[in-house]
Amino acid sequence: MIDLNGIADVRGGLVPPEIYSDPDLYQLELQNVFGRSWLFLAHDSQLPKPGSFLQTYMGEDPILVVRQRDGEVKAFLNQCRHRGMRICRTDAGAAKTFTCSYHGWAYDLAGNLINVPGEEAVYHGELDKSRWGAHKVPRIANHKGFYFGCWSDETPEFTDYLGDMAWYFDGLADRWDNGLELVPGTSKWVIDCNWKFAAEQAASDMYHAPISHASAQIALSAEAGAQAYLPYDAPGRQFTGNGHGTGGPWPPALVMPGTDKVYGPVYENWLADNQQELHRRIGETRALAALGHATIFPNFSWLGITATMRVYHPRGPEQMEVWTWTYMPKDAPEEVKESLRLGTQYTFSPAGVFETDDGENWTEVQRVLRGWKARTGSFNVQMGLGHEERDVHGVPGLTNQSVAETAARGFYQRWSDLVRGLSWQEIAERDAKRAAEEVKSA
Repeated sequence: MIDLNGIADVRGGLVPPEIYSDPDLYQLELQNVFGRSWLFLAHDSQLPKPGSFLQTYMGEDPILVVRQRDGEVKAFLNQCRHRGMRICRTDAGAAKTFTCSYHGWAYDLAGNLINVPGEEAVYHGELDKSRWGAHKVPRIANHKGFYFGCWSDETPEFTDYLGDMAWYFDGLADRWDNGLELVPGTSKWVIDCNWKFAAEQAASDMYHAPISHASAQIALSAEAGAQAYLPYDAPGRQFTGNGHGTGGPWPPALVMPGTDKVYGPVYENWLADNQQELHRRIGETRALAALGHATIFPNFSWLGITATMRVYHPRGPEQMEVWTWTYMPKDAPEEVKESLRLGTQYTFSPAGVFETDDGENWTEVQRVLRGWKARTGSFNVQMGLGHEERDVHGVPGLTNQSVAETAARGFYQRWSDLVRGLSWQEIAERDAKRAAEEVKSA
C-alpha cells in the first residue's frame, strides 16, 4: 500500500498519483473518510409523505432513507440481519414495511425487526427481535431540506462541519421563498475513474473549462466567433474550508438577456421577473457567488449555473457511479421547470455536451494510471499557491481568484487527514495551526 506519510503534506500542492488507484488505500477511504463524514442522503421533496423511501449509499454501504409516520426522516443500512440480503430492492416508492426477499424477515419504517417466518416453529420463540433490527444511521441532519447522515459520533455537528461553506450552500438552498425541489427520478451512470477526480473538479476546477468544453461552449455561443469563456483573471472567487470548495467567475449580472442558449427565453424572462425575490433573500453578491461549481466534502456536488446536483458514489478505486438530479424553484411555473429540466439534460446528463467531456477526461487519466511509471512522482496542484486571501470581496472564508487550485488543496488536505485516521480533535488542532500560519505569512 502507498506510504501514508507520503500523502501528509498536500499544502505544498503535490498529490501522489497512487491515491487514485491503490486498492488498500481505497478500503481505508471507505472506513476513515466515508465512515466519518457527513454524506448526502436525500432532499425533502424526494420523501413527500409518510412511508416514502429511497435507496442510496454511504460510501459503498446501501442505505434506506424513510419518511416516518410523524414526518421525521430516518435511515438505516439496507441489509437484512439474517444473511445480509438487501431488505428492499426497489429504488424508491412508498411502503408500510420492508420484507427481505430471501427468507422473509420483515422490518418497520424505522428498520426495527417486526416479523420472522417460523418464529415459534424453528426459533422456538427464543429470538429477541429487538436485538436484530437493521443498523441505524445514528446521526441525521436536516439542513434546509437537505438530509445528511453520519456514522461517527465524533464528527462535528453538521453546521460546524460546513463552517464557512454554509454561506455558499445556503445561497443555493435559500434562494427562493418556497424552497427547491428535485425533479423526480435519478439519472445514474458508471464512469471508470476514481471518485476523487470528479469531486475535486467540482470543488475547484474552472481551469479545464475553456479547453475541455471549448467545442460545446462555442456551439452554445450566441454569436459566431464570440469568446466562449471569460478570461482566466475575470472577477470571481474560489473558496475552500473544511475540505469543501466552490467558485467560479461572477457574471456582470444575474440576467443577461439573449445570452442563455441552454434554458432559453422562458427561464430567462421568469428569472428577470423574479430576481428581486432572490436578492431579498440572499443578496446580490451571494446570488452570483452561489451560481458556480461546488462540493460539500467528500462527494456531494452541484453546479448552480446549470441546476444540476449530484453524488459521486465510489465503486472501487477505479470506478464511480454518478447520481444526478435537476433542482428547481418549487413555485416556478411548469414551463419554466420544463426549460430547466431540458437544459440540464442537454448539458450535464449522461449524454450532456459538458458531462461527456468530463467523463472522457477522467476515464483517460485513470487508463494512463495503469502504467507503473505513471503512478510515480506527483501531480501538480499548485495553481495560486500563496495568493489566498481571507474574508475579502464580500465573501467569507479563505478564497483565491476563480481560476486557482486553492479548493483542490483544501479537498486533499481534509481527505489526507481523514484517510490517515487522525481524530477530529487532531484535525481541528491542525486546522487551527494552519490558519495561524496563514495569518503569520500574510
